[in-house]
Amino acid sequence: MEQIFLKQLAFARGSTLRVAEGIVEDAALQIPAGFRNHILWHLGHIYTVHERATMRSAGLSLELPPHFPELFANGTSPLNWTDQPIPSLTELIAMLREQPARIHAALEGRFQEQALAPLTTPSGFTMETVGEFVGFAYYHEGLHTSRISLYKALLKL
Repeated sequence: MEQIFLKQLAFARGSTLRVAEGIVEDAALQIPAGFRNHILWHLGHIYTVHERATMRSAGLSLELPPHFPELFANGTSPLNWTDQPIPSLTELIAMLREQPARIHAALEGRFQEQALAPLTTPSGFTMETVGEFVGFAYYHEGLHTSRISLYKALLKL
């Protein structure tokens, strides 16, 4: 079962990276009319949520730059960013490429373990094991990858 989760995680990330291919930095910073975020935010949010959900659930150290929570956590928006340094699109894509292998290495054999702290999402889904957090992370990634695809269409990228 664990190998299925890890295979799905790799698939989800590959899909995200394919959707991000060919986007240039300026385009990644455009916010479509009626929205609060841009493509760079969605990519940073995917990275941040994966890091927090997977690594934190197992009590492991996060590889999360210090300013990422203020930039990419739930409820944040580039419309409210102040003077924090933001990663370039190239930096963020490199981080996204590296993350699945690191998660795989860190969590292999731990999917059935109880998470450090259970979490119930606003929609009522409760995660109690490390594997449940990993499964949620790639489901979450798919939602944001779909949003990136929508933004590309709206911005005619």
